[in-house]
Amino acid sequence: MGGYFMIEQAYVQAGDTTTPTIKDIRERIAKAVDATAGTALERLKCWLQMPADSTFAKMLDSDCQVRARRVGGLLSPGEGGLYEPSDLAVAIGGVAAKWTAIDKAVKAERAVYVNGSTGHVGGAKSKFNNERNVGFHVIVFLAVGQESDGRGYYLGFDPDVSATTESQAAWKKLVTGETETKPQDFTAAGSLDAVKAMILGGAESGFGPLVRKYYVDTTKAFPKITRV
Repeated sequence: MGGYFMIEQAYVQAGDTTTPTIKDIRERIAKAVDATAGTALERLKCWLQMPADSTFAKMLDSDCQVRARRVGGLLSPGEGGLYEPSDLAVAIGGVAAKWTAIDKAVKAERAVYVNGSTGHVGGAKSKFNNERNVGFHVIVFLAVGQESDGRGYYLGFDPDVSATTESQAAWKKLVTGETETKPQDFTAAGSLDAVKAMILGGAESGFGPLVRKYYVDTTKAFPKITRV
């Protein structure tokens, strides 16, 4: 996966190891999702950002900041809670120092709020991408890992259902039938299953299509965010 502005992304593979561990992150997510209060649709909206062309039109939003802070807090059992670094598009204060602090935070079981331009931190197929790369998107980092060749990455959760080809296909499969045209037909159990399928997937050693590896160049500031 990739693009001109985008951080290179890939899916977790068997044998990948992270700090905190994949097992720990999976358990943390499952516990937080199970504990989410509200109706079936409120639970979906808490954890997932609906695709722009979805029949879930009333749930469509651009509240990625609000959602990232909410789920980031739910996924931060470590002391201090959700960690929000200073602007990653500004080199003042030292880019390397910011990423050192991010590493320290995720290792201490604190999710990290990552704000970047839409095309830089979003998924390759996101409906929110645009040719001018205008706007921003927020995701959360949950762990740090390293490939066998020494290349580092962050394990990140992007709630955007439209993010990748895989996430679009997974979502389509989950809503086929009545819930595709009548979102209100989602049951409480159905909403739990949908959220877990999108985030956790079906394998205990990996994740669903919304949790991916992000290979960040920690020596450079993020591209500037262009606002409308």
